[in-house]
Amino acid sequence: MCKIIAIANQKGGVGKTTTTFNLGVGLAREDKKVLLIDADPQGSLTICAGINEPDKLNYTLANVLMDIVNEEKIPESKGIIEHDEGIDILPANIELSGIEVSLINVMSRELIMRELIENVKNDYDYILIDCPPSLGLITLNSFTASNSVLIPVQCEYFALEGLGQLINTINLVKKHLNKEIQIEGALLTMYDARTNLSLQVVENVKDNLDQTIYKTIIPRNIRLAEAPS
Repeated sequence: MCKIIAIANQKGGVGKTTTTFNLGVGLAREDKKVLLIDADPQGSLTICAGINEPDKLNYTLANVLMDIVNEEKIPESKGIIEHDEGIDILPANIELSGIEVSLINVMSRELIMRELIENVKNDYDYILIDCPPSLGLITLNSFTASNSVLIPVQCEYFALEGLGQLINTINLVKKHLNKEIQIEGALLTMYDARTNLSLQVVENVKDNLDQTIYKTIIPRNIRLAEAPS
């Protein structure tokens, strides 16, 4: 049975894309069939996968979603690209930024991503969705299509400010659109044991999410920051 996980936080730069890619590759190395969906118009996950010019791609997530909206036949490959690390990726580019405007007047606009995933989930053990740094329509679509949400939390003060809003959004989706959705867990990233701030953030997150904090904490490491380049 396929498990669908949205990796989300409306704050940018907290490690969503890095978490999505590395978790996907880790699952693939455990012999799991994994699809990564880049739902961010910046296309960072696409670039992370080695596709350096996403804007030149002919068929991406934006095209798939619009084909579903227009009730057109989706190509058999659905824009999915096979990666050398044993994962599949559905890329994104700047065209996705215009999709939210296009979806405003669409009936059941929060369910378009779910329809896409229903078409492919039987081929995978895990589908990971790299959400954009916002709580807009694309993120809502991702939540509606997912079983759970994994929340990377940067160990800095401002990362905490939006956490309550994100949790509230997840609860609203659970109430109105997707009764199955759960918080998969909070992953603390960019942790610096030398600072009191990092320690305070960890304690504050534990107070808010207690049972869903991962024991593994990702430390701040300049070599990790340099790795994508």
